[in-house]
Amino acid sequence: MSNSNDSIFMPIALDEARRAQDEGEVPVGAIVVANGQIIGAGHNRPIASHDPAAHAEILAMRAAAIVLASYRLIDAAIYVTLEPCVMCVGAMINARIARVVYGARDEKAGALGSVYDIGRDGRLNHRFEVTGGVMEAECAALMSEFFRARRAT
Repeated sequence: MSNSNDSIFMPIALDEARRAQDEGEVPVGAIVVANGQIIGAGHNRPIASHDPAAHAEILAMRAAAIVLASYRLIDAAIYVTLEPCVMCVGAMINARIARVVYGARDEKAGALGSVYDIGRDGRLNHRFEVTGGVMEAECAALMSEFFRARRAT
């Protein structure tokens, strides 16, 4: 899959992250893209939905699966503002995502290179292409600002 659209799609994922921030959630946003079209979008909502699995990536993949009428998201890419966690990478593997593009690294819980590298683990039944650091400064700044504001209150 091409990297040429990364600069087009990551700002849309950032808009989703801002929606999470506006709702008082940790500002992470994600979109799923297939054939150059956005087929799913989501932002963190575990607090509002009382659901520990309501991460941006999970919600975006659920929306995409409905659009495709399939739980397999073959040939789809997911754009997410923060390096996905173990749970989200597991879901991406099960969905057969083809490519993951993320913004900021997550040195505490990242599962695509920072703490773990599950998505490229040759022992699993599916692997995908990973591109990290797309709009990293903007994605990291949004997270930093969110937590700085929370510590100030």
